[in-house]
Amino acid sequence: MEALIHDFFNIEVFIRVFPLVLNGLGMTLLVCAAVVPLGLGGGLIIAFGMQSRRRMLRIPIMLQVDFFRAVPPLVLLIFIYSGLPFIGIRLSPYAAVCVAFLLNTSAYYGEVYRAGLESVAAGQAEAARSTGLTKLQTTLFVVLPQAVRNVLPDLISNTIEVVKLTALASVVGLPEMLYSSDMGRAMTQNASPIVLAAAIYLLMLWPVVRLVSRLEHRLGH
Repeated sequence: MEALIHDFFNIEVFIRVFPLVLNGLGMTLLVCAAVVPLGLGGGLIIAFGMQSRRRMLRIPIMLQVDFFRAVPPLVLLIFIYSGLPFIGIRLSPYAAVCVAFLLNTSAYYGEVYRAGLESVAAGQAEAARSTGLTKLQTTLFVVLPQAVRNVLPDLISNTIEVVKLTALASVVGLPEMLYSSDMGRAMTQNASPIVLAAAIYLLMLWPVVRLVSRLEHRLGH
């Protein structure tokens, strides 16, 4: 038992590596601050594109969504960071992570938005148009708010996945939380820094997971 505590729950190691892991948390949040808003916006554009009546617009967007949902994000990240330099495009680790995760998450957000838009009854838009609202006004003020409400748990769940996805950034040397905790592990020859990072992820995400459950329960009723 003492060996278990010493190797995984060592308070002295926790205190020693906490500043390092905290710096990694800052980078994790910085990646999320870029990827989540851009992913939400990009996903909305994708969803509207998939709703278009123009096949020349709709089909390429659908193929793009299928492609980026099918390709593992780690493969995409390594390709962008290590593959693009062969054609003269060199991105910093932070830029490569943001681009890779944005391409991946916007595709998932787009599918969620699309499901939300399709869940709104056509009569809602027809009733709004009959009051004199334009098509754009109907979409922005009538259809879209209902669509977002219907898929809000899924949007939040995808956002949780983005936070967890940032752990992959360690493979390109971005000093996010997992990378920093692994440095702490190497420095202390102890697994406690990894446990500390896992505890921080849990403290951040568990309340959000509970919120998603409550929203799903409320919408279900």
